Amino acid sequence: MAIYESELTRFMREFLAQHPEEEANRKAGRGAWWDKTPEERVPQLRAFHTPKTGGAEYTFRALPEQQEPQD
Repeated sequence: MAIYESELTRFMREFLAQHPEEEANRKAGRGAWWDKTPEERVPQLRAFHTPKTGGAEYTFRALPEQQEPQD
């Protein structure tokens, strides 16, 4: 039974065999994203939750009173 290997996988194996210096670059790139906890990868966003009593309320505020133009 033959094991399937995609063209991309075969290319990567051959490329890395011909360019061993790329392994250090691969590890540095991996460390930039994957070797972190999920909290380090995604910044915590401030959540603005709606009130627990209904959830769709909006607080209306009165507009500042405009002064009448004087003659």
